[in-house]
Amino acid sequence: MEKGKKGIVMSGIRSTGMLHLGNYFGAMQNYVRMQEDYDCYFMVADLHTLTTHPDTSELKANVHRVLAENIACGLDPHKVALYCQSHIPETAELYLYLNMLAYKGELEKTTTFKDKARQHPENINAGLLTYPVLMAADILLQRAAYVPVGKDQEQHLEMTRNFANRFNHRYGEVFPEPYAFNFGEQLVKVPSLDGAGKMSKSENQNATIYLADTDDLIRNKIKKAKTDAGPTEPGTPKPDYIENLFALMQLVSQPDTLAQFEKNYNDAAIRYGDMKKQLGEDMVTFIAPIREKAEAIRQDEKYLREVMEMGAEKARKSAQATLEKVREAMGLKYY
Repeated sequence: MEKGKKGIVMSGIRSTGMLHLGNYFGAMQNYVRMQEDYDCYFMVADLHTLTTHPDTSELKANVHRVLAENIACGLDPHKVALYCQSHIPETAELYLYLNMLAYKGELEKTTTFKDKARQHPENINAGLLTYPVLMAADILLQRAAYVPVGKDQEQHLEMTRNFANRFNHRYGEVFPEPYAFNFGEQLVKVPSLDGAGKMSKSENQNATIYLADTDDLIRNKIKKAKTDAGPTEPGTPKPDYIENLFALMQLVSQPDTLAQFEKNYNDAAIRYGDMKKQLGEDMVTFIAPIREKAEAIRQDEKYLREVMEMGAEKARKSAQATLEKVREAMGLKYY
């Protein structure tokens, strides 16, 4: 660990789907902040993808896009280990050892396993069942103390702690217990344009702003956002879907622009057409530089190869040191 850093952070980034505005404000902004203060390992989870996406024809393009978008959002490959899961062969060895400490019953009860098995009844493979074990191997291999995870991954993180404790109890102290990273403040939740929950990679693509969207597509999506006839008298409370528009404006518009539309709403004089036009332009101004930078990086395969090699070198160095400790603790060193 680098001198002066507060601890080791590890997080996996899925290699399917495109990053959207919710990912940027909900995760990427925080990753960029973490890289200054923590020893960070950010992994593109390409092996995890195989549990539900066995067709690998688009995997290389997806991995390159994910790396490019993450770098365009501010991750610095010189400050963090930005690497592909499949480039760390040590993962498979630790995954094997941890599988001996994972029980069929607990794996079958995992919420994500039950959900995926219901969604893909024709593909209930062993990798899907042991997904939490592979995730635990990713985390424990870097001996991470902090893992930034969403609510849907908290159960997996609890299982990772269980596997670490079982290993430590059986073979001796090797792994620290990893905990969810807490910024000490409310995380930003970016609302969907249709007024139904938060932005998602897969739920409704027309209600989600992707970092790869063109300027015209961004404008059109915002133009179609749900509104109503507007307040009929001053001081009317905002419905959820109108509150969502103001929440989006708060993220990308100037404070005085937001204040003006707040005043217009409170005075019952708002014109949603004007508001959506302004929000569309402000969203384009925010996203266009990220999209263009990501596209330039994506086209530079030589640079992406260098990034992956540099990240894998950092991650493997840490992984090899961990496995030395693991093999020694388990009594697997015979000479």
